[in-house]
Amino acid sequence: MQGRVNPFATGFGERFFEVGEMMRASSVQNEIESIRVLVADSTPLTGRLIADALKRDRTFSVTNEKAPSLIATATTFKPDVSIISEQLEGKSGKGFEVLRQLRATLPAVRVVMLLDSAERELVIEAFRSGARGVFCRRDPLKMLARCVHKVYEGQLWVSGDQLELLVQALADAPATRLVDTRGTELLSKREQDVVRWLAEGHTNNKIARELQISENSVKNYLFRIFDKLGVSSRVE
Repeated sequence: MQGRVNPFATGFGERFFEVGEMMRASSVQNEIESIRVLVADSTPLTGRLIADALKRDRTFSVTNEKAPSLIATATTFKPDVSIISEQLEGKSGKGFEVLRQLRATLPAVRVVMLLDSAERELVIEAFRSGARGVFCRRDPLKMLARCVHKVYEGQLWVSGDQLELLVQALADAPATRLVDTRGTELLSKREQDVVRWLAEGHTNNKIARELQISENSVKNYLFRIFDKLGVSSRVE
């Protein structure tokens, strides 16, 4: 009787094992949920261009929508991240209004505000309205995908210059804004520490070292402080 052939001696076993591993890897890849991204730009054409650029990243499921139906679409599409232009329906500042409506309807959605320029008023109003990041049209479009990923991961997308604007706005906030009308403190002890260091003119790096936290943690504290205080975009 002829002896049985050992498949691993012929190399067939190794190939079978490799195919099995590839199939499992493919299955895992298919199980990874995509990041749902909702785009609302100032014009349908630019909105499609942004959506098409993002679709090159296979982890994104992208929908482009017009401003009037944005909230309704968001309710059914349930985006993880939304990119909203500051100018919508031909109106400057309309995007901030839509952002606030979206945030009230779907608080879990993280929003990136698309700005024509990084003017102080626009940057501050974007974060004041609840944006988790700002992206300027002058920035390379290829960076937008990275921006979406970072915001989806819970980080802020803000340049050093833009962050400086937020820091200055916080430093200028009146001390009385640290409590509500009932006298309840709005900020945690750590958030108050960050505000105190900011008011003294220290850099994020210095604050991070003094509080023994990362610079990224300082940025996230800044956003939460900014959100709680509702710092105005005007000089107070």
